[in-house]
Amino acid sequence: MTVNTKTCDAIACCGEEILSRELLLSGTFAGLLATEAPTLRLLSDEERQASLASILAERPAGDVWIFAYGSLIWNPIILSVESRKARIEGWSRSFCLTTVSGRGSPDNPGLVLGLDAGGSCDGVALRLEEEGLLHELELLWRREMVAEAYIPRWVDLLDQEGAPFGRGITFTMNPLANTYAGGLSREVIIQRLATASGSIGSSADYLFRTREGLRALDMWDERLEELATEVEEAQRKLQRLTGEGA
Repeated sequence: MTVNTKTCDAIACCGEEILSRELLLSGTFAGLLATEAPTLRLLSDEERQASLASILAERPAGDVWIFAYGSLIWNPIILSVESRKARIEGWSRSFCLTTVSGRGSPDNPGLVLGLDAGGSCDGVALRLEEEGLLHELELLWRREMVAEAYIPRWVDLLDQEGAPFGRGITFTMNPLANTYAGGLSREVIIQRLATASGSIGSSADYLFRTREGLRALDMWDERLEELATEVEEAQRKLQRLTGEGA
């Protein structure tokens, strides 16, 4: 089933989106994050280029797709010529990536999504045009491969009936990265999502936009829905406590 890309664009435009194509094209995104978290080791341009060259060296025959499971659903930034619902096996969407910049800070780390090993994940596959392919992938690498948190890899893409229709690049968690946050308690996850924010927004906004992006495509993630409900309640409690203390 093909996804209406105008729906995704509408989600990205509800409110100012700081993480933009222009920001990536300017080459200043990594510097923005480095300013917030000076101790965070960022990949060099050479390391990013080597990573991209490595994944392209393993390119299978056929079109290049990108599998989106988080913010790439509602703020893809890269240009695609087709998008459709897809599922991957062996990986599951999880708030297992600590962020001390962007959507968190060193004093109050946030959380964003990664793909953790096991299970399955429903998302959106974005097909890139061959003309301009390298340019779009370079922008994607500037966005996703800022540090050592992700391991890009090729995955099989399945349609809604479970039939394979192509292979795509996605960004799985690097369990050896010091930003890997698998195994956090539910209480800590909720606290971080409810309170952390940085230069490009809050962790809560990231969660809520991902929920709305999936809902708009009639792709309901029950675990994410439950988590969003708990984070909303935690924020209401914090607001009440702040009001009482004023």
